[in-house]
Amino acid sequence: MFNTSTIELSKGALKSNYSYIQKVIGKNVKLSTVVKGNAYGHGIEPFVKLSQVCGINHFSVYSADEALRVLTVARKHTDIMIMGWIDDAEIDWAIKKQIQFYVFDLERLRKTISISKRLKIPARIHIELETGMNRTGFSERNIGKLVELIKQNKENLIIEGICTHYAGAESISNYVRVHNQFEKFEKMFMELKRKGIVPKYKHSASSAAAMTYPEMRMDLVRIGILCYGFWPSPETFIDHLTKKHLFEKDPLKRVLKWTSIVMSTKTVKMGEFIGYGNHYLAERKTRIAVIPIGYAHGFSRSLSNNGKVLIKGRFAPVIGLVNMNLIIVDITNLKGVRRGDQVVIIGKQGKNEISVASFMQMVNQLNYELLSRLPESIPRIVTK
Repeated sequence: MFNTSTIELSKGALKSNYSYIQKVIGKNVKLSTVVKGNAYGHGIEPFVKLSQVCGINHFSVYSADEALRVLTVARKHTDIMIMGWIDDAEIDWAIKKQIQFYVFDLERLRKTISISKRLKIPARIHIELETGMNRTGFSERNIGKLVELIKQNKENLIIEGICTHYAGAESISNYVRVHNQFEKFEKMFMELKRKGIVPKYKHSASSAAAMTYPEMRMDLVRIGILCYGFWPSPETFIDHLTKKHLFEKDPLKRVLKWTSIVMSTKTVKMGEFIGYGNHYLAERKTRIAVIPIGYAHGFSRSLSNNGKVLIKGRFAPVIGLVNMNLIIVDITNLKGVRRGDQVVIIGKQGKNEISVASFMQMVNQLNYELLSRLPESIPRIVTK
């Protein structure tokens, strides 16, 4: 009610994914679920609650606003880690709420210490090291000053982690660069350890690195796309199947299913244009169905005359332009389609499936991008 489409989240699929990932990384490695980008389009609030039912108690986000959303629905004693942006006022809030956050330069470290002293509450920080991503993190030349500041302010800092991020572990073309980063991280970590800086967690691996390079799993892994049932890249998928001798059987299950309904049906005479302009000419007597989703809902305009949906378990091609709020599909070969019938945009219906992979190939987007663009206004509901 009051929506034109729905995103379903499968509890069974998510539980299966967590079980498989934990089996691969090992029982002694902490799994932190990454829920940035509105939980990759799945919805932070419902996904966090569902993950906690599955036993997860550590979540990684990009920014303080995402951390607040997790905090609002999370159980007590849940760990929340901000990996990116947090301003001064938000540092104050994070320290009060026991939210963990990355510290990647001396200015942020000094500000954190200052706020911690004022609040008389220690800050729970992760020290990010620059190992070759050339984005954020302490460089080797900063180590001396970093250690000095930490030792001078021990009572104000809890070193939850020392971490880095790899520049493309999902592709073999980045193998040398990623391994150089790994070696540099090990070197910098050991230097900090020798100087008395010992964290609770040492972590560097996201989904791709965790699956491909066992030595990079360390104490904690930051798993995003895998939790949702997708692979970081075809290379990662094939490499994992080969190593595990799984013979093309995907061990992950898709958590998300996106559905709508048939809004109306009608017959168009041969020779008539359908939709805006002259983008689609009916070359035969054509039966059409109108579906109330469009590019405003994340169904890309590039799917005009190109996309497809499932109705009654069969494919129905998109014809004409994708509108802001609706699409038109050809149902000439589908018998018995009526107003109110379920339409599957992403997911299974009957024996057929429209996967995010096939969907993204049609629109030339990464699965990360496509998923994170699904609007927050679409209701998310949990299914078995």
